[in-house]
Amino acid sequence: MWFFARDPVRDFPFELIPEPPEGGPPGPWTLHRGRKKATGSAVSIFVYDVKPGAEEQTQVAKAAFKRLKTLRHPNILAYIDGLETEKCLHIVTEAVTPLGTYLKARAEAGGLKEQELSWGLHQIVKALSFLVNDCNLIHNNVCMAAVFVDRAGEWKLGGLDYMYSAQGNGGGPPSKGIPELEQYDPPELADNSSRAVKEKWSADMWRLGCLIWEVFNGSLPRAAALRNPGKIPKSLVTHYCELVGANPKVRPNPARFLQNCRAPGGFMSNRFVETNLFLEEIQIKEPAEKQKFFQELSKSLDSFPEDFCRHKVLPQLLTAFEFGNAGAVVLTPLFKVGKFLSADEYQQKIIPVVVKMFSSTDRAMRIRLLQQMEQFIQYLDEPTVNTQIFPHVVHGFLDTNPAIREQTVKSMLLLAPKLNEANLNVELMKHFARLQAKDDQGPIRCNTTVCLGKIGSYLSASTRHRVLTSAFSRATKDPFAPSRVAGVLGFAATHNLYSMDDCAHKILPVLCGLTVDPEKSVRDQAFKTIRSFLSKLESVSEDPTQLAEVEKDVHAASSPGTGGAAASWAGWAVTGVSSLTSKLIRAHPTPTPSETTVPQRPVPEGNPAPAPAPDALTTSGHWETQEEDKDAVEDSATADRWDDEDWGSLEEADSVLAQQDDWSVKGPGSRAGQVSHPDHRPLESDWNSWEAEGSWDQGWQDPSSVEPPPEGTRLASEYNWGGAEPSDKGDPFAALSVRPSTQPRPDPDSWGEDNWEGLETESRHVKAELARKKREERRKEMEAKRAEKKAAKGPMKLGARKLD
Repeated sequence: MWFFARDPVRDFPFELIPEPPEGGPPGPWTLHRGRKKATGSAVSIFVYDVKPGAEEQTQVAKAAFKRLKTLRHPNILAYIDGLETEKCLHIVTEAVTPLGTYLKARAEAGGLKEQELSWGLHQIVKALSFLVNDCNLIHNNVCMAAVFVDRAGEWKLGGLDYMYSAQGNGGGPPSKGIPELEQYDPPELADNSSRAVKEKWSADMWRLGCLIWEVFNGSLPRAAALRNPGKIPKSLVTHYCELVGANPKVRPNPARFLQNCRAPGGFMSNRFVETNLFLEEIQIKEPAEKQKFFQELSKSLDSFPEDFCRHKVLPQLLTAFEFGNAGAVVLTPLFKVGKFLSADEYQQKIIPVVVKMFSSTDRAMRIRLLQQMEQFIQYLDEPTVNTQIFPHVVHGFLDTNPAIREQTVKSMLLLAPKLNEANLNVELMKHFARLQAKDDQGPIRCNTTVCLGKIGSYLSASTRHRVLTSAFSRATKDPFAPSRVAGVLGFAATHNLYSMDDCAHKILPVLCGLTVDPEKSVRDQAFKTIRSFLSKLESVSEDPTQLAEVEKDVHAASSPGTGGAAASWAGWAVTGVSSLTSKLIRAHPTPTPSETTVPQRPVPEGNPAPAPAPDALTTSGHWETQEEDKDAVEDSATADRWDDEDWGSLEEADSVLAQQDDWSVKGPGSRAGQVSHPDHRPLESDWNSWEAEGSWDQGWQDPSSVEPPPEGTRLASEYNWGGAEPSDKGDPFAALSVRPSTQPRPDPDSWGEDNWEGLETESRHVKAELARKKREERRKEMEAKRAEKKAAKGPMKLGARKLD
């Protein structure tokens, strides 16, 4: 039986990458790039080949092997594994690059910033302080060749070959025998008489001065060049001169040197160094300190190096979310750092965290995710959206906070292209139907209509035919004027999705009713849209052969575009999900629909009255006052800091939209004769953005508090939207009316069929339930008053006469 000797190099779990070595410190070591065989992760491998007759050099190499293996410090090169044989020594460390190579590469790319150099030198000085003050060791080899840089830009101290004890154990410093290294020795080493008066750190601090000179000026030609600071920053020159002074006694301790440089105005006193120091101690910081740090971090990330953000800040953000309960404050810096990642890295590091965040019940977390969805939606695949994200997002439609509901509606713009048939055409439509019919916030009803118009092209042909006409018709009956405008614009934007028969029999009758709307902005949009549909019908009447071309999109499958409507609808998407609606919704009493639609309502006391022009009324002063004071009004959600983001300006957006959108309302010159509502500002540019300008406090009150409509007003439920024949299908978009009806009660969370009937039956139940609750509340109130009256008199004594 034959036995073969095992090759330790072949069995070693790491391997060299076959390419020229990267160099290394002067001496016997060569630095190679390597990888772990099992995982392929990158490492650096220092290799020393044992040569005959070089026993002294071999002993130095073995001593360095032992030192690096036993010394552990964040600023010292991290040892991973090692191999020692009769022929070679292998030291495996974290993946690093020699400082000289790193500085040269960065100089070609524009050079290092001063804050990066300050942090790098801070790390080297801190490593020296650890060796001298904590370990009583003298490095004896501080120079450019002994410093390495990892992938995050962190500087690491290596080159431990010539290290010795400061206490004299084991003899004096080993002989180097390499001229390139001996030029960094301090002048007192040549004078034996001065050794008695120097400190143990004096020699290493001299070499630190040489390193500082080389970092800013390049390779050190000779020791005399140290007298000229060259490009060393002025804030560092004073401290540098202390390091290279002729008297070794006055050279500062490494800890004292750091303290001097960290003083206010010092070289190492900057935001970058402070951020790094906080990250190093983040595990022992108080939760309040972490919250404040992450809130301020986003402002600084733009000036920080990309590698630092990817490899140091990002892991800390992920750890803070996973284990530190940091909450929503990590989202903004997390997504900012995510821009530096590749698609694969984003999928691996960010997406799992995002998916987990969507399951959070923290409202601040949820609303920030919805607001910033556009930053990560492109990295989400359809299965993840449909199975792990959408089921959590839809809970926002039922949230009691209006800001959550509003952001949930607008997030559908980004999610719709990735939703499957069931989620898009069934589940989402059910929630949209309920929001548009029942939500008490006018802006949310408006945005639901807007969103439906923008995602209409993604719906199936049957869903479009059943939903769009009825939904937009419902919007035109909304007491909130911007919702009526949104309904008109919805028809205009999706005009290519309707048959000519629907245009003539269903859409135009609805639009014609808006030509006498109390709001000038609604009338203007209605006239424009009517002209558009009439021109379309007229062109087909003149040339019937165009019918097939005009109706090509009616029965087409869902597609990402809206055909010819894209140009006229484009301005509506300009503001995206950065809307002001959630900031403008305030906790004020909501006016009733009758109050919303009566233009003669007086201006509330304390607000300036509108100044009428000869032909038109200008914007109400009541709205202007609310616009000026909106930042002073606090919402119950401010504790979560939902409104701290830069929401942008609708005034600027509208000025751009007015030039882009054919459906937008023109400038002041086109508003002659406009009727202005005292409770909300007329649309000055267009309603192609997510929301109206000003403060949206209007909405629908409880059905029990609705006042009778003005004489001659036609209820939405009195209009047969589905055609000549009545239908027994439910209509969750029909207005809630007290008019008796024999129709069956529909499902309020479904869109129903084409013929949408009223919800009179449901209205009766709602009114009855509200009346019962009021009676119960009145009874409890009376009982409470009696109890208080009885308690005030005190208990009656036996036999006492009751006087009242």
